[in-house]
Amino acid sequence: MAQSSKLQSIFLLLLVAFMLLVDVSIAGGEGSLTKAECPKACKYRCSDTQYRNACLEFCNLCCKKCLCVPSGTYGHKEECPCYNNWKTKEGGPKCP
Repeated sequence: MAQSSKLQSIFLLLLVAFMLLVDVSIAGGEGSLTKAECPKACKYRCSDTQYRNACLEFCNLCCKKCLCVPSGTYGHKEECPCYNNWKTKEGGPKCP
C-alpha cells in the first residue's frame, strides 16, 4: 500500500510540473519571447485570418516591440498588455 501511495505522489508532482510548463509556454506574457521567436508565434497567430499578410506584418512589428504574442489565433490580448494597448493614430488596435 505504501508503494502505491508513493507512486501516486510522484505522478501528481510530475503532473503539476507539466501543467506549470505548459502554462508558461502558452500564455507567456510580456517579454516571454525573443525577437527571433516572433515570426513563428505570429505565423500561428495569423494562421486563421483571410488578411494573412497584413496580420503577419503588424503582428511581427508588435511582437518585436512587446516580446509577446497572445495565445490562440484571436483574442486573449489581455495576456500581453503592451500588445493590447498599442493603438493606431486613429485610436484603433495596432496589433492583431
